[in-house]
Amino acid sequence: MKTIKRRVEEELAAGNIGCNRSCAYHPSHFRGQNCTFCYCPFYPCEDPRNGYFVKNTKIGDIWSCEDCLFIHRNETVEFALPRIKEKGVEAGDHEGMMEIFRETMDRCWKPGRAIMVVGATSDAGKSMTVAALGRILLRKGYLCAPFKSQNMSLNSRVTSKGHEIAMVQMLQAQAMGLTIPDYHMNPILLKPKGNTESQVMVEGKPFGDYDVQSYYNDFVPGPGRDIVKRNVDFLKDRFDLVLMEGAGSPAEINIYDKDIANMRAAELADADCILVVNVEWGGSFAYAIGTVELLPPEDRKRIKGIILNNVRGDPEKMRSGADELARRCGIPVIGIIPHADVQLPQEDSESFRGVKTRGTGSKRIAVIKLPRIANFTDIDPLYTEDTTVVFADCPEDVTTADAIVIPGTKNTVDDYMWMEETGIADAIKTMRGKVPILGICGGYQMMGAELRDPNGIEGREPGTHKALGLFDNITYWDRYEKRVVRDRADMIDGGGEVEGYEIHMAKTEVKEKPLFSMTNHNRKGELEGSVREDEMLYGTYIHGVLDKPAFRKRFLSKIKSRGQVPASESMEAGDYNDFIDMNLDKLADAFESGMDMDAFMRIVEGKE
Repeated sequence: MKTIKRRVEEELAAGNIGCNRSCAYHPSHFRGQNCTFCYCPFYPCEDPRNGYFVKNTKIGDIWSCEDCLFIHRNETVEFALPRIKEKGVEAGDHEGMMEIFRETMDRCWKPGRAIMVVGATSDAGKSMTVAALGRILLRKGYLCAPFKSQNMSLNSRVTSKGHEIAMVQMLQAQAMGLTIPDYHMNPILLKPKGNTESQVMVEGKPFGDYDVQSYYNDFVPGPGRDIVKRNVDFLKDRFDLVLMEGAGSPAEINIYDKDIANMRAAELADADCILVVNVEWGGSFAYAIGTVELLPPEDRKRIKGIILNNVRGDPEKMRSGADELARRCGIPVIGIIPHADVQLPQEDSESFRGVKTRGTGSKRIAVIKLPRIANFTDIDPLYTEDTTVVFADCPEDVTTADAIVIPGTKNTVDDYMWMEETGIADAIKTMRGKVPILGICGGYQMMGAELRDPNGIEGREPGTHKALGLFDNITYWDRYEKRVVRDRADMIDGGGEVEGYEIHMAKTEVKEKPLFSMTNHNRKGELEGSVREDEMLYGTYIHGVLDKPAFRKRFLSKIKSRGQVPASESMEAGDYNDFIDMNLDKLADAFESGMDMDAFMRIVEGKE
């Protein structure tokens, strides 16, 4: 306590220092954060809008305000700091500090609003609209958070506290300038397991397996609504705006009374809504009018604006149709958005359905198109290099490649069986030592000698299954344990840093030279991955291993180039996060150019 008192005294003496993005210990929660009160002078305030008690610790109940952003806002500091100095309140005078805290809360705190983006169809562009609007509002000084009550995706990421949420909510959080996204932004995540069954993740942790009927009959009317309500309320207490994303269409009349992903979520959050229509699909006016007409009157009232999205050519040619749409619906069209040629991670594997290749570079990379592919955005950084990525579903795609990537999967054994049946497994074996091969998570497991699944957790039948044999490793599923962690590591040979996350249900007995040495404070020096440098074989559990330039360049440098055809947009060995940020700005620019910003800001401010 003496140390904390001294730190508070130092902060009061230093005055308003504003934002400190270069802090070595704790980078800002969000862009523009005021870091003056790193050690809060009001601790413990015990205000439920800012924190909660952690019960039954070794030293009793402890007040936790780790999610509080109120103390880091400019207006809070600008009001509270002069008051503390004027009244001469010292760091140890808790009663005096609490008096100022109450004044500050009365003056500066207000609950946030929620705005929901719903789509006239699937793939209307809801995710990117939320990201674009979030980046626009960030530029205007708003503190925003993304929220999707229910997402179905095998493309998930791990938060700093080890919770699993959908990748796209992480992307949206980045668009809004947040450096530490958390599970409140995607409290329900459905991870398909095959047929009609999904693993349901609640607040970042496994909750149970449900088929469609039991999910809608038992989960939704049971815990589902409460989960949505408490998480969106949590965010509204801490942010100016919660930008919500719907799922599919809000007018699915067959499940309307059971849906917690669209208008019922909007009701729970008291959110105004914006309807987005993908013009490129054709029939956009009919989609928009049909969606509005199918909504009950009380839900229709929530739709405050319509955005016509992804317009190729001159957006003004849509103006007369937009005016007629507004007249018929009684809802203004607040945006006619031009097509934005951006490179951003895609939400699910549907994005490359029917797509055989991406890119026109000189290096041909075969990415095995596993039936249950998961966390496929691991390969996205390759699109920024001098590469042509081939989604390999036959042996010829593999044997003509300059490099091979075996990505993650929801079911390692079943997807390895598929590789055996298609001949892809034998094709990969023939390329050993000829081209670099990288396995990530499930792909890494497949590179080993055996997949041991005595309880039938992963495979079609319990037992031991032979794998590619590129490494001597053995992977076990004898204990049903899920590992969900963030990772930082250095290459063993000192070649650079990687950063990412692990999500897997198995343990691998490694019999190879390690690839990485962990640098996480709780795992420092722990060895990870496998490498046979002479055979150009690399395997790791770390998703995101290609995001930072060092390992990506090392892997690609092993390729015998066929020439120099420049990629359409090269990062020149940059950090992939910087590339994403550049494209988020580009996306926001496109939206801002086509938006009626006055009309949009009236919705933001609750004046529509």
